Amino acid sequence: MDARTRTHYRHRALVMKALAHPTRLFLVDRLAEGEACVCDLTALVGADVSTVSKHLSVLKNAGVVADQKRGNQVFYSLRVPCVLNWCACVEGVLEAAARERLRAVS
Repeated sequence: MDARTRTHYRHRALVMKALAHPTRLFLVDRLAEGEACVCDLTALVGADVSTVSKHLSVLKNAGVVADQKRGNQVFYSLRVPCVLNWCACVEGVLEAAARERLRAVS
């Protein structure tokens, strides 16, 4: 594997690592419904502002979400809604595994 290919896969892994946390997956699902401010997301997650902001920062650094400051509030939105296709694929994997478990039990 050459350096360019290695770098490409490293960047892919960074995006996947950013998504590899239950809270961040929840935030992506919520932002699929539309932009939201940190204060609203904090209430939904049930964590403090600092924790939610750190999760959003990881997603932002990976290029998944974008932010916009308005006065004292920061609003987040999905930068690339196609990430939802990946999430749907993960759901497909989970459903297939559940079907296989059911067949094994039957």
